[in-house]
Amino acid sequence: MEILAVLLVLALALTIWAVAIYNRLVRLAMLADNAWSDVDVQLKRRYDLVPNLVETVKGYAAHERNTLEAVIRARNAALAAQNPEQRIEAENMLTDALRQIFALAEAYPDLKSNQNFLALQQELSVIEQDIANARRYYNAVVRDYNTRLASIPDGLIAALAGFRPRAFFIAEDEAREAPQVRF
Repeated sequence: MEILAVLLVLALALTIWAVAIYNRLVRLAMLADNAWSDVDVQLKRRYDLVPNLVETVKGYAAHERNTLEAVIRARNAALAAQNPEQRIEAENMLTDALRQIFALAEAYPDLKSNQNFLALQQELSVIEQDIANARRYYNAVVRDYNTRLASIPDGLIAALAGFRPRAFFIAEDEAREAPQVRF
């Protein structure tokens, strides 16, 4: 009878322990979803700003059609992305395309001094900082989540419950380089 009581207590302790791990993983998954949602909100702000920016630049750099079309294509690809991995790739393309727009401003003094362009550039700068902050938080949560999935015993419970690692939101190498403007 005592052995049965000990086994019952042990089974209860293991169940409580497994539930605690599961709940910790659920909490981290929810934090990752919330962090991605915050990134998404900031990216939406940027998408809304891009058409205004392109229209402002069009008037000054009409013959830079390829650059402007690249920005619109990158924006549309980002809007059409179906999952975080596709969105991250599309965002890196959009970041690179936007950098090309601002590089154009250096070549067009009238554009560089245009009040609408300056206001849009300032707003985009604020949005980019907000995106960077949201991306840092998202990556921190994903780091904690993925670490739990890779560690024992959490990884065992995660595998049984179907938890999967998440992708980090990392800028591609091209997005870190200075844009090249050629005429």
